[in-house]
Amino acid sequence: MEDEVAAGLVLDAAEELFYGRGIQAVGMDAVRARSGVSLKRLYRLFASKDDLVEAYLTRRDERWHGRLREHVSAAGEPVARVLAVFDWLAIWFAEPDFRGCAFINSYGELGTTSERIAAISRAHKGRFHAYVESLAADAGLSAEVAAQLVLLAEGAMVVAGMETGAAPGTAPAADARRAAETLLRPGAWPS
Repeated sequence: MEDEVAAGLVLDAAEELFYGRGIQAVGMDAVRARSGVSLKRLYRLFASKDDLVEAYLTRRDERWHGRLREHVSAAGEPVARVLAVFDWLAIWFAEPDFRGCAFINSYGELGTTSERIAAISRAHKGRFHAYVESLAADAGLSAEVAAQLVLLAEGAMVVAGMETGAAPGTAPAADARRAAETLLRPGAWPS
């Protein structure tokens, strides 16, 4: 039980530091200092920084997808659930500690040097794509439209992440939602 509590403290600290400052800018000693867990115990829990980064991203993936699914499931009918993805993005973008997508950030920072991080980031994005594709299929939309919806959402994430210093708020998500509404409009696609 003590190790679970310590691991939670370390992961909380790692997430705050890695997400806020970047993975390469944060050393294990900074994680130790923020978490209050001794360096010896930290390395017993996570044998390397790569292990800690992997655990941080894995936990973030589960939480991110869980929050998204919870929000979308409350939207009602199938087309509303598709659009709820963009509404949830707006909520996420408005969070005070929003610094972009942790998986895009991590891949951009380490993707060419760490196959583990690249694989986790790709899996996260693949999981999101599959989820949007399933929502689109439930709404009677084609895989082509689903792929375009994913690109709208991913584009909103990139724009919002790059504008964090300028307080992007919900604008990128709202713009992407309007584009999605256009895609979903009856007659938008020839039969």
